[in-house]
Amino acid sequence: MSQTAIVRPQGLAGRCARALLSPWSRLSLLVVLLAAAATCVLVFEPQRLLSDGWPAQLGGATAVALFAVAYGVCTAAFVPRPLLNLAAGALFGSQAGLGAAIAGTVLGAGIAFGLGRMLGQDALRPLLRGRWLKAADGQLSRHGFRSMLAVRLFPGVPFAAANYCAAVSRMGWLPFLLATGLGSIPNTAAYVIAGARASTPTSPVFLIAMGFIAVTGLSGATVAWFKRHHFRDRAAPPR
Repeated sequence: MSQTAIVRPQGLAGRCARALLSPWSRLSLLVVLLAAAATCVLVFEPQRLLSDGWPAQLGGATAVALFAVAYGVCTAAFVPRPLLNLAAGALFGSQAGLGAAIAGTVLGAGIAFGLGRMLGQDALRPLLRGRWLKAADGQLSRHGFRSMLAVRLFPGVPFAAANYCAAVSRMGWLPFLLATGLGSIPNTAAYVIAGARASTPTSPVFLIAMGFIAVTGLSGATVAWFKRHHFRDRAAPPR
């Protein structure tokens, strides 16, 4: 009688623990966290940095470091990176702003990748049955660094979507972070420089930065178009 009374609670606790740690429970937690992050963005509006500026009591290297951390958290919460890049340039200038933006980019990508890997991968991988999804998963799993580098160099795939797609694949941490840091430099630099020179919109530096943004955007759309056909061919069943 006493043994039964002991075994039953243990069995119930074990079932509850397995249910809480199951892939779908972890995926539900990820969805809740992302929804909460998006809600915070809507409520606190971090993009107001562009109009309100950085708090006056914070300056120097401390301000740059804090901005990089805030940048990373905001990107994980779906704040558009172009706005944050413009703010980095406007607040800290080209050099310090670029350093803060790249550090924040890598941090935000790492947060999203870690959340997706720990909370979503086990639940989502069995759903990769579509031919296009399998082809994209295979590309990221086998050629992770160069695939992610191309994604970062040619904007077209949303930043958050690329992070979570990579997390669901078998891509490693180091290739993901390296490709993100290196591939994000050109486009991020263009936005940061544009933000730093926004007060002189007719200056050659500002016009060159905006031209680079336009060219890379068009190039990204073109590459995405050809890649779509490439994935279609790879995903097509053999005849």
